[in-house]
Amino acid sequence: MTDHFRLLDEPRRPWLDLEVLKTRFLERSSVVHPDRFHTADAAAQAHATERYLAINTAYQCLRETKPRLQHLLELELGAKPAQLQQILPETMDLFMEVSQLCRQVDAFLAEKNAATAPMLKVKFFAQGLDWLDRLNALQQKLGPRRAALEAELQSLNPAWQAAPSTDADDVRRAALPLRRLEEIYRLFSYYDRWAGQLQERAVQLSL
Repeated sequence: MTDHFRLLDEPRRPWLDLEVLKTRFLERSSVVHPDRFHTADAAAQAHATERYLAINTAYQCLRETKPRLQHLLELELGAKPAQLQQILPETMDLFMEVSQLCRQVDAFLAEKNAATAPMLKVKFFAQGLDWLDRLNALQQKLGPRRAALEAELQSLNPAWQAAPSTDADDVRRAALPLRRLEEIYRLFSYYDRWAGQLQERAVQLSL
């Protein structure tokens, strides 16, 4: 399995400084950028392209929290984290709020799209702005929760820095807070999904 951290010369850890990561990506990608090999033979061009794509893929993975955590868990556990359908207790309140609001907006959109009279369209336009405000307000609730998780990820970095070498997998796994990391990964998965659902309704209201 490709280690994206190693490709960008980043130590394995849950939280990364994105500016440092970007600098390393630019440094490494510039060396093998296909434009530098346009006069080289076909084999050298192909190798450079393959290397450039691998570095770009690594960067795209590590720069986003959810895919970075999934990749880190795969590296440490040797397998992808299992799909879990059960909502975690600490997100139940937000899950219910998002679900209810999405259902209400869907019902409003169905009624709005069925309207043909000009006066009704004006009425629905004004109501749509109210629903849009409610969607945006709920979307803003996700920000502090994500920020708190990012801070927790940063606090987990020392555990990875102090962990034994990857040559001793069982000992290393026992030394790492992998269960909590998986919980945080799932929380980010929920927040991303709900943010997408809210954004989808916001776009439909804006049409």
